[in-house]
This record gives sequence, structure tokens and C-alpha cells, in this order.
Amino acid sequence: MIDFMLNTLLPIVLKIMLIVMPLMIAVAYLTYAERKVIGYIQLRIGPNRVGPRGWLQPIADAVKLMFKEVIFPKKSNLYLFAVAPVLAIGPALAAWAVMPFDVGLVLADIDAGLLYILAITSMGVYGVIVAGWASNSRYAFLGALRSAAQVVSYEIAMGFALVGVLVAAGSLNLGDIVLGQQGGFWHWYFIPLFPLFVIYFLSGVAETNRAPFDVAEGESEIVAGFHVEYSGMAFAIFFLAEYADMILISMLASVLFMGGWLSPFQGTVLEPAFAWVPGLIWLLFKTSFFLFLYLWFRATFPRYRYDQIMRLGWKVFIPVTLVWLVVVSTAQVLDIGPWFTEASDLAAVIEPAAIVDKVKVDIQ
Repeated sequence: MIDFMLNTLLPIVLKIMLIVMPLMIAVAYLTYAERKVIGYIQLRIGPNRVGPRGWLQPIADAVKLMFKEVIFPKKSNLYLFAVAPVLAIGPALAAWAVMPFDVGLVLADIDAGLLYILAITSMGVYGVIVAGWASNSRYAFLGALRSAAQVVSYEIAMGFALVGVLVAAGSLNLGDIVLGQQGGFWHWYFIPLFPLFVIYFLSGVAETNRAPFDVAEGESEIVAGFHVEYSGMAFAIFFLAEYADMILISMLASVLFMGGWLSPFQGTVLEPAFAWVPGLIWLLFKTSFFLFLYLWFRATFPRYRYDQIMRLGWKVFIPVTLVWLVVVSTAQVLDIGPWFTEASDLAAVIEPAAIVDKVKVDIQ
């Protein structure tokens, strides 16, 4: 038993901590970045009191929430009320198990990684629904119902967009999907799958209940929505889940459509000049770009009406994805362009060194 804990369980726990701890820090400072970016867009300063330039503001917010009282409504379902935040943040963290940060740098390199991501992220809505129902509040219940309908609508469009990536890459393994985009930025899937790329990211914005799709938290209509009865750390966990989902969607967009850890200068005369940049840095840079779009959207667009959100999801996104799936499938059959490679030919695309590194990691 001791040998099992030291040789098997302990390394896994350490790897999980190496993913979760930086993620929690990133979530905390994403809130700081959001307040700063929106402040600059709206000609304000943003946080600037706690620490130099307000850098310690996320720590102050966390300490404040830790010491605030968690109030349980008298007529709520206490068990489900307490479980709902866990149901919200659990899938947001579990999805990172299959995220490839570099060649072989992944916690669980499973063949069905894309399917796992789609399945695990779909469970996040249960936290919202349970929170709204268990609170025994009409406002919270309305927010939960709106969120459920919204997530179901955009989950379909997001799933079809991921099917397009599957057709192009010929694999469900996230690492193989990235390696199938080697050769420079013109080999990345965002070019042939551009409509699916746009629909995937916008559906991700809707999935995370972010502006302009934040009808589940419509302060002007339903008093903050499904988590209106939560306070203290229970509310903070919903907050953490939302921002963790934002980072996850942004990183998935980078991995699936923008070459993941691959350099954009690969195959060009600039490749030697940027060869020193680690793949993880490229991945984080691309993820930061998509996170900036999240913040830009919130500062720019007003909230959609509920009927507009449903119309966009069912009458625009889903038909466009279906049509483009036919286009992508035809291009795959006809072997058009440099993007579409049959699964049997995937090994020819992957660099031999990358294969060797991946095998070494699997053996270890």
C-alpha cells in the first residue's frame, strides 16, 4: 500500500497540483485583468489601491470572500444548495486532465480526448440548475431555466464545430490534432474551418454565460440570476468556475484551431529566430488573445434579448455548422489543400522527434 501511494498515487497528485494551482492563480488574476482592460476601454483606471498598480487586489478579494458568512436560506434544500458549487467547478477542473500543453506534456493522453472534453464540459450546467432549484427562490429558478435552455442550444452548435475538427484531423486525441497542424500558420485549422472556428468560440462565450450572452445572470431582470442566494466562498466557487471555463474554452480554441503549442513561424525564414520560444509560451500567448476577446466583448456589446439568443443558436449557428460540415467532408474526401490528411497518413505529418518524445513520456 505504501509503495502504491509513493510510486503511483503521489506522482499523479503532484501532476494535478501542477495544473490546478497555476490555474487558480490565473483565474484570480484574470479578474484583475478584466477590471483593468474594461477600465481602460471605458476611460477608467480600474483597481489601483491594493499593492503596486492594484496587483494585490485579487488576493484581497479572495481573503474577503473567505471570511464572509455563507448564508443558507431557511426553506432551501441544504444538501443540494451546498453541492451545487461543487457540481459547477468540478467539470471546469476535470476537463484539464486531457489538455496538452506541449509534446507529451499532458496528464492523461487518451485517444478520446475530444469526446471527453465535450462530455465533461456539458455537465457544468447541472451546477447552475441545481443551484437555482435548491435555493427556493423564484429569481434563481428563472436564471437556472434560462441558463439550461441557452447551454443546450449552443452545446449542439459547439459539438458540430468539434466534429469538423475531427473530420479534418482524423483523430480524437488532442495532441494528434495539434500535430496535424504542423507546417506553419497556414496549416492551422482556423483557415479551412473558419465558420466553425467563429461559431465554436462564440458558443463558448454563451456556454460560460458571459456577456453579451449573460441572460442567466441578468441583473436588470432577475437580480443576478441563479446564484442570487449564495454568499461568501459558495458564491466565489461559482465565480471561479466561470473564469476557469473561460480559460478552458480559450485554450481549446488555441489547441483545436490555432495550432496549440506550435509556432506560427514554423516553415518560414523566421523559424530559427523563434526556435528558442517554448511551445507552452506559444499556447499561453494564443490563449491570452482569446481571453482578451472575452473581456472586449463584455465592454463593447449590450446584453442580447433572450429570443435573440435562441434565434442565433438554432437558426444561424446550427444550420451554418451543418452546411460547413458537408464542405469539410467533401474537401477531406477530395484531399483538397494542405489541411486535410487521412488518419493513416497522420504519422507522416508528425515530426519524428515529436513521436520519439511522445513515446518516451508514455514509457515513463
